[in-house]
Amino acid sequence: MKKIAVVGVLAVLLAGVAVWVVRPPAAPASMLEAPPMDEASVARGAYLARLGDCVACHTAEGGKEMAGGLEFETPMGKIYSSNITPDPKTGIGGVTLAQFEGALRRGVGADGSYLYPAMPFPAFAKISDDDVKALYAYIMKGVAPVEQANRANAMRFPFNIRLGLAPWNKAFLDSSRFVEDRSRDAQWNRGAYIVEGLGHCGTCHTPRGVAMQELTTREDGKSFLSGSTIAPWRSISLRRFTSEPEIAKLLKTGVNGHAAAFGAMTEVIANSTQYFTDEDLAATAHFLKSLAPTNAAPENAPVTVADGLYSTRGGLGYDQFCSSCHGRDGRGTPGVFPPLAGNASVLSDDPISVVHVVLTGWTEAKTKNSQHAFTMPEYSSLKDEEIAEILTFARASWGNKARPVAVAEVKTQREALAPKSTAPENYITPRYADMLASGDAVELVQGMRLMSETRALLPHNVGDQMNCSSCHINSGTMAKGSPFNGLTAQFPSLNPRAGRVITVADRLNGCFLRSMNGTKLADDSPEMRAMIAFMDWMKGDAKKGDKISGRGTTKIPDTLTPDPVRGKTLFAADCAVCHGDEGQGLKNEAGEFVFPPLWGDEAFNIGAGIARTYTAAGFVKANMPIANSRKFPQGQGGLSDQDALDIAEYFTHQTRADFPDKVKDWPNGGKPKDSRY
Repeated sequence: MKKIAVVGVLAVLLAGVAVWVVRPPAAPASMLEAPPMDEASVARGAYLARLGDCVACHTAEGGKEMAGGLEFETPMGKIYSSNITPDPKTGIGGVTLAQFEGALRRGVGADGSYLYPAMPFPAFAKISDDDVKALYAYIMKGVAPVEQANRANAMRFPFNIRLGLAPWNKAFLDSSRFVEDRSRDAQWNRGAYIVEGLGHCGTCHTPRGVAMQELTTREDGKSFLSGSTIAPWRSISLRRFTSEPEIAKLLKTGVNGHAAAFGAMTEVIANSTQYFTDEDLAATAHFLKSLAPTNAAPENAPVTVADGLYSTRGGLGYDQFCSSCHGRDGRGTPGVFPPLAGNASVLSDDPISVVHVVLTGWTEAKTKNSQHAFTMPEYSSLKDEEIAEILTFARASWGNKARPVAVAEVKTQREALAPKSTAPENYITPRYADMLASGDAVELVQGMRLMSETRALLPHNVGDQMNCSSCHINSGTMAKGSPFNGLTAQFPSLNPRAGRVITVADRLNGCFLRSMNGTKLADDSPEMRAMIAFMDWMKGDAKKGDKISGRGTTKIPDTLTPDPVRGKTLFAADCAVCHGDEGQGLKNEAGEFVFPPLWGDEAFNIGAGIARTYTAAGFVKANMPIANSRKFPQGQGGLSDQDALDIAEYFTHQTRADFPDKVKDWPNGGKPKDSRY
């Protein structure tokens, strides 16, 4: 596809070289008049610049606003955006309104040279004269001048010959202004004007031809805004939405009940659409919803039980690395974690975007209207085969019907992106999927499920809303997440709290009585045997007394003094989004807990180890908040020792259930100073 596109552009350019004289079209008479430069025009122009997202292309990372220098990688070479500040030496301070209009709407620079269509002038051609003048007023009067020379483009021959762009304009540039459709209402027309003009949505979302031109317009056919691959991303179809409020919410906050923005769209939302007026958001949504849908899956596709979740490598891989956020049912958590069921990015025939996100991670759009910007961690430490298995499972589950992802597709993306793994160097995460190779696979999988779905599978033994995996992350497979690796090799062992030597079964029952505020399992029950079998599988070759990598959590120095007042503030900022303002936990639409409560009758009781301040602080430091970074496997971390200690002091000292047998603890002395009793 890329080779064909290059050949097509080459043909157009060579045709242009054969033209002896190419005269740019003259500016319309309306652009020769003196534009209004008053305060109201500047303010209006500033808003129009937001609609057009000018800052995104004309501001380099870490650079000054509108001073250019942002690099664009194309199949023909590198293009650098220009300085469009009103600096008279290096910017456009000396550019007339007519010259400004020529660049904006006709792709012709002030010196008469033709611009590369990386500048979306085919869309900006639709902008009204009044809006062009307001934009000019803003650039000249509302943008700070920056003296910064433009970087020279690095286009390969013959693409560096701009003369060849003249026939491209002749062939593909429709220079007519936007014309209202009188059969439609004013809101629809306003939405069409934004989407087709200043918003230039088709630049990314409409398929391109061999000369890199947008293939269709709204009037031409159903491929308009139907999605397009511009490596390394696949933009989704905008012809699939069913709810105007959900479209507007996505544009304003970066998330809605069906998806979260990714790739370049996060920048569009952060720089542009979050600043749209509610009226313009509604108009944009109204127009997009009116487009005839393509054959993409509807947003509200029925969700069905996923076959193979516990019996296939892809299903088990998904359960281990994805279900904590996206749910075993693929529904996600509305407003927090996007669903995968019916998700257009997941279902795209070209899976380039979803592979990209899995390999590198991504952070949601940061907006003034979003409660919290979550981060998808990177999973580049997984093998290409594992990623292909997991994505294939997700694309064929819960009503999803998309082709399998090939291992070669993952490999190609990995080579192009060269992601850096954040997995612990000295810890290899045990894979659920590897249990299938064992002769005891059924029992091992059951043991794993009892760890991660304890409340659901053992309702008579669990008295609160906790699971074993609430404290032993990913069923005890995550480094510094209280993992089970090598654990059973250390038993029987002396337990100071019990004042005696205990077995693995005793240790598990201690969790049932304390962390889960419930009742014991019989030592010889099938459930107990399955849980111990799973833990034994994780033991590997470990022997008693071995130093085992990744064990435990993190040690917080007891020389630090906790501050519960500061902890309350930090909890509200970093923890409440998942655990609730009052520590009540977070439920999904089905009423099931996604994240557990941290205090109250449904949380761990006062006898639990994690009810102790320094123990809780070590867990929090190593594992919380999740989705806060690109760190494998849950994006965890980011808090200092003091932060974690203050947060732990705050939530561990909230009201919770008592533990009557606490009077029997530490019979031989040695009670820790942070014990709650």
